Amino acid sequence: MLDGLARAIHTKRAVLFVGAGVSMSLGLPSWGQLMNKIAEELDYDPNIMMGPGVNYLTIAEFYKLEKGKIGGLRSWMDREWSVDDAKLQASKVHNQIVELDFPFIYTTNYDRNIENIFKLKGMKHHKIANAKDITLANPDIAHIVKFHGDFDDDLSMVLTESDYFERLNFETPLDIKFRSDILGRSVLFVGYSLTDLNMRLLLYKMQKMWKLSGYEGDRPPSYMFMTRPDPVQQRVLRSWGVETITMDVDNVEDALPNFFETLIASVAALK
Repeated sequence: MLDGLARAIHTKRAVLFVGAGVSMSLGLPSWGQLMNKIAEELDYDPNIMMGPGVNYLTIAEFYKLEKGKIGGLRSWMDREWSVDDAKLQASKVHNQIVELDFPFIYTTNYDRNIENIFKLKGMKHHKIANAKDITLANPDIAHIVKFHGDFDDDLSMVLTESDYFERLNFETPLDIKFRSDILGRSVLFVGYSLTDLNMRLLLYKMQKMWKLSGYEGDRPPSYMFMTRPDPVQQRVLRSWGVETITMDVDNVEDALPNFFETLIASVAALK
């Protein structure tokens, strides 16, 4: 399985899709901390605000309704979700992402850490967060696609419940670009929890797109890295055309760096 993924990366026929688990390795605030900030700004007890049946998306929706916009919250997130250059340069995973040299990197993270590590390493890239960015993108350099928005563009951010409902249609310019980019390419998902309904629907829609095309058997394999084996999730993902990869490590925090290290060596062996 790893050999096939390495060949896809070597021939530039692979897309990396990065989730929150990668950013959390840098010590960024959790969603719980974000909810505490919202409660503070709205003068609510966070324990009361996060009552039964209330989720993070609903709280963010409430904030937007009360404030009329998310600008203040976005500014706080931008400050708190940033790390200094030294810490980012010391991040093994972020350096490995650059070294793997994917032509397309998609991320649902709002932070700037992926594009910043490219800058720190002097690697050309084009950040894409909206339709205008797509029209300006250089096809010969790496595209870093902020799939759930970017701090530089409030309108691009997928943060509230309404935002997520809109994205579930998967018909925005970024969604159309994603469908185009994955045709003929393998997709590697890292840093995701399968409790994320938005991600599960994306995987399901990928499978449905290929099935409706009539060429499901020609679909390049896609992969999801998991820190621990989960037979139930693995069986469901396989039915959606996604194979799972795990690493046997004592410390779960070493799993992704070790996987990337093995993958880099496999790609290098093909050169």
